[in-house]
Amino acid sequence: MSKPSLPDLVLWDMDGTLIDQTDSIIRCYHEVIQSFGHSKPTPLDIKRSLGGPLTHTLSLFLPPDKVEPARILFKETFPKYMFEGMVILGGALELIQGLHETGVPQAIITNKQGINARAVSKKCGFDQYIKICIGNGDNRYEKPQIEFTESVIQALGGDYKNIVLIGDSPTDVMTALNYNAECYAVATGSHNKQELIDSGAEKTFSSLNELIKLWEL
Repeated sequence: MSKPSLPDLVLWDMDGTLIDQTDSIIRCYHEVIQSFGHSKPTPLDIKRSLGGPLTHTLSLFLPPDKVEPARILFKETFPKYMFEGMVILGGALELIQGLHETGVPQAIITNKQGINARAVSKKCGFDQYIKICIGNGDNRYEKPQIEFTESVIQALGGDYKNIVLIGDSPTDVMTALNYNAECYAVATGSHNKQELIDSGAEKTFSSLNELIKLWEL
């Protein structure tokens, strides 16, 4: 059996794919939502909402007139907690390094605030191999909008025909589909493999270690 060919470019989601930062994210949502006089949602409800824009999650738990001030407060609050309990998911660094050593370009595309995503990338050592990390607030777009993906591709430069997006949520799947890229969905976040398949993922994996084996890195 021949070795599967590597993509021309790998686009990475961050939360639930490269890292688990759920505890600090939930803590911040709870603090922000309660500050507006609303009861805190369950951790599962918050976790299931992640992957999309910050305003989407806030709109699930707050009335429309509170979403924008809550967004501002979340941006101010989250950096205080962002590294508490953060875990690099299994295989993440190994896969990133392996792709780098084979010459495959990589970028991070996330709905996490861009400034926070780059801080995480530096803390985890991803930035040694991935120089482009674009997140929410870096431009006026967000996943799954095609314009957001285009902004990342433009930052990389080059002409890429075989693009794989690795992510853990239906938002990641839609991001890939909108750009006509492949989505390799990993069930390491809040959605299981069947849910990812149902959302349109071409291939699903239980962990990043399975991708290391697939690409023989």
